[in-house]
Amino acid sequence: MKKIILFVIASLLLIGCNAKEEKQDIKDKPITDLSIYNLPEKWTNQDGKDIELKELRGKVLVMVMIYTSCKSACPRLVADMRNIEAKIPEEYKDKVQLVLVSIDPTVDTPKRLKDFSIENKMTGNQWVFLRSNEENTREFAAVLAVNYKKISPIDFSHSNIISVFNAEGELAFQQEGLGVSYDKTVSKIIEEAAKIE
Repeated sequence: MKKIILFVIASLLLIGCNAKEEKQDIKDKPITDLSIYNLPEKWTNQDGKDIELKELRGKVLVMVMIYTSCKSACPRLVADMRNIEAKIPEEYKDKVQLVLVSIDPTVDTPKRLKDFSIENKMTGNQWVFLRSNEENTREFAAVLAVNYKKISPIDFSHSNIISVFNAEGELAFQQEGLGVSYDKTVSKIIEEAAKIE
């Protein structure tokens, strides 16, 4: 009987250890074909640090494409992102990354992105602002189904889409519109964040 109990305890410990190893190794798993982490481009964040998208792997990503000199749609999208962030329960906040990608890399230098993040009270670790070159930005916009077009030297026409990606970088949900209810978006973020250990 003692041997059986010891065997059961050892088995449970082994299962527990293996489960922990699996959860810790999410970044070592192969990237799926549907993941944005297949995109090899380099991006620069608001702190001037060069990163690849796959460095964000393991968190739920909430992404929107904007440009900082925008006076019409972007301020509303920024407010929507702040409202979404405010609705994420505290227990999931460290499992979510809110990412704003510039469609105007010429104007949106790392310094400009940093200033914009400060102006808009988006300075916590959960906020990431990214820029790249025109080609990478176009390719990324196509993946997000975001259309944009320069209509003057300082103005763009663009889609207003907020996208949610799971921890593996696969598109989980998208919502289009300005100032609409983002309850479904928040529900999807929580659902995906709850899967992360």
